[in-house]
Amino acid sequence: MDMSTRKGQGWLFATAFAAITATSFCFILRALVIDNWGVDFALTETQKGELLGVGLWPFSITIVLMSLFIDRIGFRVTLWFAALCHIIGLGLLFTATGYWSLYAGTFIMALGNGAVEAAANPLIATLFAHDKSKWLNRLHAAWPGGMILGGLLAMGLDSLGGFDWRVKVGLMIIPVLVYTVLLIGRKFPVSERVASGVSYRTMLGEAGFISAFILAALIMLEVGRVFALSPVVSFGAAAVLALIYAFFARSPGRPLFILLVLVMMPLAVTELSTDSWISSLMTPEMNKLGLAAGWVLIYTSALVFVIRIFAGTLIKWLNPLGVLAMASALAAAGLFLMSGATGLAILAAATFYGIGKSFFWGTALGVASEQFPKGGAVTLNMLAGGGMLAAGIVGSVLLGAAQDNSTREGLKLHDATHQTTLSEQYLTEKVSVFGRYKALDEAKVAGASDADKAVLEGLSGSAKKDALKEVALLPVITCLIFLGLILWFRRKGGYRPVVIGEH
Repeated sequence: MDMSTRKGQGWLFATAFAAITATSFCFILRALVIDNWGVDFALTETQKGELLGVGLWPFSITIVLMSLFIDRIGFRVTLWFAALCHIIGLGLLFTATGYWSLYAGTFIMALGNGAVEAAANPLIATLFAHDKSKWLNRLHAAWPGGMILGGLLAMGLDSLGGFDWRVKVGLMIIPVLVYTVLLIGRKFPVSERVASGVSYRTMLGEAGFISAFILAALIMLEVGRVFALSPVVSFGAAAVLALIYAFFARSPGRPLFILLVLVMMPLAVTELSTDSWISSLMTPEMNKLGLAAGWVLIYTSALVFVIRIFAGTLIKWLNPLGVLAMASALAAAGLFLMSGATGLAILAAATFYGIGKSFFWGTALGVASEQFPKGGAVTLNMLAGGGMLAAGIVGSVLLGAAQDNSTREGLKLHDATHQTTLSEQYLTEKVSVFGRYKALDEAKVAGASDADKAVLEGLSGSAKKDALKEVALLPVITCLIFLGLILWFRRKGGYRPVVIGEH
């Protein structure tokens, strides 16, 4: 490879890296202002979970749709579309007046995030086809890198005091401008799939219509909630979309890929949904230490950043599936320990969690790209889209709902034990993707007496720990699945990347 080619690869990697950094800025800054939104706009924990979730699931709309056409429109156009979404979404957040305007701004920014990943993943897989897992991990080191930088900037503003949450949100424009400038005049290659002469139908067939239905069903489930559609209509629409895909693909998909899509969902919930909530979940214990809860997220992000940069060595030693099994076990241990940790023990528990989640995203994408290179952008981005859908539609809301449920049950027990009527005073009815539920009315809580506030805050702290225990079960499941896949590959002669054209 000549010097000019290497230089071109370097600039393209830098552009993709900066774009991924912008998506993580959106993530961390939203996580750090979600409690401010809760107070300013009287949101329940479940509504906050929905706003955290809409920062994730629309990602899959653009990542899946653009993966179908990205070989025609190109990486450049896709990234310019992402920049436009980021700028429009940021404007809507600045002028938000309530839940639905926050929802719309976050939704549009999430579309931009999906467009970024739709271009970045196949671009890096094309540029570094010889070592995909290593370079996809390095690319996704941009995610924790952005969270560290965005988190430090936001907490720096907090330490100065007197800044509205809109100033923190405005920090998102920094990485957006960086990758926009890097885009100017940049030349992009065609994808690995196109360069190898693999047909469009073959690419669609690698993923198949079963995977398409899974993703369409999740998307339509949330669209149905937003527009008050019945589940029958939502799943009917998903079936129609899957049938259209089936007409072109003529294949149900590769069984291993379908399994990877399903297992990516609990992986993404473990990492992304927990990270969405981690600052809020750890606030009670971190306050006791006199520290901002955001330090937990920044610390684990620092671990992820370093590990992803150097992940290639471990992946070669254990192979990607071994790394994913080990990572799942560490993440499960970390989350369970965090649910009961106090004081400095939180740091030790967070270390297990941080090391574990480091390998999830890039390594899972690497497995998909190495095992299904003919799937091109579609298999890579369907996998990422499935993860984001699960994290956004189910995971983030599930963690919020778990807190609401725990608080509600705690209030009922308190009322029965102390002959009080706190449930009647402070609970109100809401609607989520899981149906109707009762949650704390934050406006009423703000005006509660000191005695009632003490009870409510105590119950809320316990509910946050209960939520971490529930999510800790997910990486246990993924660990068992990856161990099973290791045994399956051993029966076939061992894990090794598939090369297009090799028999």
